[in-house]
Amino acid sequence: MKILDWYIIKKFLSTYIFAVLAMTFIIIIFDTSQRIDNFVTKQVPISAILLDFYGNFVPSLINIFSALFTFVAVIFFTSKMASHTELVAMLSTGVSMGRILRPYMMVATLITLANCYLANMVIPPASVRKYNFEMKYLKNPYQNKDRHIHRQTQPGNFAYLESFNVRNQTAYNFSLECVSDSGLVSKLTSNEAVWDTAKNVWHVSRYVIRTIGDSGEVIRTGATLDTVINLTGTDLSVYVDKLVETMSYREINEYIKTLKLQGAANVDEVLIEKHKRFAYPMASIILTVIGVALSSRKMRGGMGLHMGLGVGLSFAYILFQRFSEMFVQGGWLTPAIALWIPNVLFAVVAIWLYRTTPK
Repeated sequence: MKILDWYIIKKFLSTYIFAVLAMTFIIIIFDTSQRIDNFVTKQVPISAILLDFYGNFVPSLINIFSALFTFVAVIFFTSKMASHTELVAMLSTGVSMGRILRPYMMVATLITLANCYLANMVIPPASVRKYNFEMKYLKNPYQNKDRHIHRQTQPGNFAYLESFNVRNQTAYNFSLECVSDSGLVSKLTSNEAVWDTAKNVWHVSRYVIRTIGDSGEVIRTGATLDTVINLTGTDLSVYVDKLVETMSYREINEYIKTLKLQGAANVDEVLIEKHKRFAYPMASIILTVIGVALSSRKMRGGMGLHMGLGVGLSFAYILFQRFSEMFVQGGWLTPAIALWIPNVLFAVVAIWLYRTTPK
């Protein structure tokens, strides 16, 4: 670590932190102005607004816009160094452009690792608290409007419910089938099944169980029965995107396995969230290289032109990321490919700009 490294690192980090604080403050001000009527109408305590809502909203906000903050910071202080001919002085002493880029990459890597930690360790529990706040003060209780819900709870076992009432955690016209290679083995049917949140079981009432064996069909009936299946009331009671936000990386992988087993239609939404947690942070490294390559050139427009090009490119990158998610929802690309395409394309742009930068 040389004086040059510490000089660039100090400028990078101080500008990045200032950009994060300033932009976060501005976004919170605008968000508060839009929600103020709801806060006043619902008589939300100020402490709950600051701690439970915005205190848990800020980590997610930083993670979403971190690449933009990084890019703006690089463009700002590097173009300033270029206008003061500091970069010319560095290059004229024999320091290569790659050597100048090294401290940039160190900071960008640090920011990327911090964002990965935020996305997988800090934001999930913060999202739980934020979601609870929204359900308590801002949003109406979730209503599951799906009809004729089919789920495979484990290989050979299939659950069906005509509808699910979130308020009383009740599934109507509930059935559970066990199927083997030779056909139907058993089938449980009931008018309703209630999810017990304390015991994590389904209370089935007025049930009929048909069991088909070598000796024929046996029918059993009863008033109540407790059963455990790989489908919970929680799975049917929350918004999918909100549920996934509260999961760690390990929990997301387990949830994906469960959804694939159940044959659920929303697997892609969960896969998008999984890949976003690593694809988005990587943007900080790519945009850092692009920012250095652009702002190290001394142009007639000065810092204003650098900032305009930088902000335009960063927004194009963010917009491209959003479009890639639409490609997944349209069924044109898999989540893994769609979420990483913007990184690959802009990495190629970054390498080309770096190679053409005056050295």
